[in-house]
Amino acid sequence: MTAPEIPGLKEALDRARAASEEIAAALDEDQEPETEEPLGWQPIWERPRAPKSKADRKKELRDQRERLQDAGKRRLAASQSRRPRSPQSRIGNAATRRDARALSRVRHSNAWLW
Repeated sequence: MTAPEIPGLKEALDRARAASEEIAAALDEDQEPETEEPLGWQPIWERPRAPKSKADRKKELRDQRERLQDAGKRRLAASQSRRPRSPQSRIGNAATRRDARALSRVRHSNAWLW
């Protein structure tokens, strides 16, 4: 089917052209809402940011630093309590480590054991 054979094509094209002028006129208008109008609900990323004082910013950073330090202390305490190590553990396990090393060498070598 070519373009002239489609029924109502001319009318649809005329309607689209008329609508495009209205759309262009609407887009050219000022998109910002009037200051007297209430803004209503807006997502937080579109709300205008309220400027903070220097003291407020410093207090926020101080609180954040304190939170992070406390979290670090908790993390350190948790990791240490989970893995208790005695100072003698390395000395007592030396023979075991040596045996394991020898077995590992045998296991990973290319030598055939008959």
